[in-house]
Amino acid sequence: MTDKPLRIRRLARFGLTTADAKSAAKFYEAAFGCRLVATDRLGGQNFERLMGVTGGADRITLSLGREIIQLMQFDSPGADYPGASLSSDLVFQHFAIVVADIERAFQQLSAIAGWTPISTAGPQRLPASSGGVVAFKFRDPEGHPLELLAFPDDASSNGQVESPGEICVGIDHSAISVSDSAASIAFFQNLGLYVSARSFNHGAEQQRLDDVIGAEVDVTVLVPLCPTPHLELLCYRSGQRRPTGVQRCNDIASTHLFFERCMPSNTADRQFNVRSMQDPDGHIFFVD
Repeated sequence: MTDKPLRIRRLARFGLTTADAKSAAKFYEAAFGCRLVATDRLGGQNFERLMGVTGGADRITLSLGREIIQLMQFDSPGADYPGASLSSDLVFQHFAIVVADIERAFQQLSAIAGWTPISTAGPQRLPASSGGVVAFKFRDPEGHPLELLAFPDDASSNGQVESPGEICVGIDHSAISVSDSAASIAFFQNLGLYVSARSFNHGAEQQRLDDVIGAEVDVTVLVPLCPTPHLELLCYRSGQRRPTGVQRCNDIASTHLFFERCMPSNTADRQFNVRSMQDPDGHIFFVD
């Protein structure tokens, strides 16, 4: 925790740990239209200390709309994604891909091999009390949970910029399962995020979306100064809630959020100000 709240400007990028960055990049390019931005090599004492690993990593950077996804392949592999994991387990963390047309996005995804569904019976339209969105949850070939998300017509794409012909237009949020909403809210508020909305999601549609029997989940939306993309907390009242366990940056289940602070204009070198943190349930993120 910090002595006083930070001022978080934005959620700058999303990192996924992968056993095969090149293969993962091909999947994300084919399934969602991600574009290759850069490939590079990370290493050295500062990197090892920040990530808590020995050795370096290969990184592939992709763009999806205005958002950035970084695929990290570590020299020292960690644990595979835990088997038989549910959306209600505390290890769960996904990011939601905004789509202009949910049916076309689902068809495009269905044409790609390797992924597995979380949601049952295809995309689900949630009731107005749960936002009125149409959503579909699934896992990429290595087990990372993801979501396709379409907003009601009167909500456009929630601030995402659509380009003609593009189906997937950006990332709206990352959502994490938490054990105690109040504790997690206090933690992230101390980092400078703000509660902007709350809802109680339940019913048959939520059960089919999450594949959790009798799914009942308290959703809290936490935003930085730039509200999209943002963070959502999912606190399930039903379903199994296995703990994250000891999670390391090189574990496949480790999804890294990179928050960018509001910094004075005369700050010399941001990279030496990067810090790694864990929330009360063990999810890893970085603030720079």
